[in-house]
Amino acid sequence: MQSTIVILLFASLLAVGYAAPRPGAEEKDAQVLKYDNDHNGIDGYNFQFDTSNGIQRQEQAQLKQFDDENSALVVRGSYSFTADDGQVYTVNYIADENGFQPEAPHLPK
Repeated sequence: MQSTIVILLFASLLAVGYAAPRPGAEEKDAQVLKYDNDHNGIDGYNFQFDTSNGIQRQEQAQLKQFDDENSALVVRGSYSFTADDGQVYTVNYIADENGFQPEAPHLPK
């Protein structure tokens, strides 16, 4: 049970980190403008932040019981950033028993 939670959480965080924009020279001086964080123990969490360089991220997780022996955190969230082309890109995602599932108009299907 605990290993399932750890694996799903690790996979979702790894995927989000890999897909997130890489910091460049202008990002090194970015300031956090807003940060909210609420942990509900093992039952879930939620957080959000905004930075001065236009990055926004929010995420919620809730514990889902699959059967008597298996449970895992189901994670939903989104992030936005301004790319080098000046366009703002937003990715919405869910990470659950079906893996990491991002959705955005600019992502291939």
